[in-house]
Amino acid sequence: MPYRSFEEYNIEVTDEIKDNFTSIIKNLGEDTGREGIVKTPERAAKAMQFLTSGYDMDPAAILKGAMFKEDYDDMVIVKNIELYSLCEHHMLPFFGKAHIAYIPNGHIVGLSKLPRIVDVFSRRLQVQERLTHDILECINSTLNPKGVAVVIEASHMCMMMRGVQKQNSTTTTSGFRGQFEKQETRNEFLKLISSSLD
Repeated sequence: MPYRSFEEYNIEVTDEIKDNFTSIIKNLGEDTGREGIVKTPERAAKAMQFLTSGYDMDPAAILKGAMFKEDYDDMVIVKNIELYSLCEHHMLPFFGKAHIAYIPNGHIVGLSKLPRIVDVFSRRLQVQERLTHDILECINSTLNPKGVAVVIEASHMCMMMRGVQKQNSTTTTSGFRGQFEKQETRNEFLKLISSSLD
């Protein structure tokens, strides 16, 4: 989804968020009348609405809108899906990659819909563990595949910029359902997402 223009936002909500940002900026000690800051509350209000726009989307409906009957029953993988989200604890970004696989059970889904599902759940206040679970369970319950797997690798600004300040740390979370709970299938998936097919 492209970045929405100001007119596409609820003006009342935008104005309320803008007022809140004005108060925050003022309380931090900045001059809200300074040239470089005057429009910051409005920009921040629109940015926050975009970054949390996943609350207004139905991920199951997105998948159902592109499901097709197909006899294919081998593994389908979409890897290196970029994701950007906000940590619900500090509202600081975390970002990385998602790797998704499923084994169809009579239906396949348009490949672009899997990254869209990642976006829907990422554009909410999140923790990486729940984000992984949300993506996994949405695909599992909507497509009813023979198996589904999700791995997310992400860097968290709340660890890098503040707190322990560990700039090179990454966090990996995973979830497996159905045939991916079998060691052989899981290992095949993990090997494929970690290798280059060049």
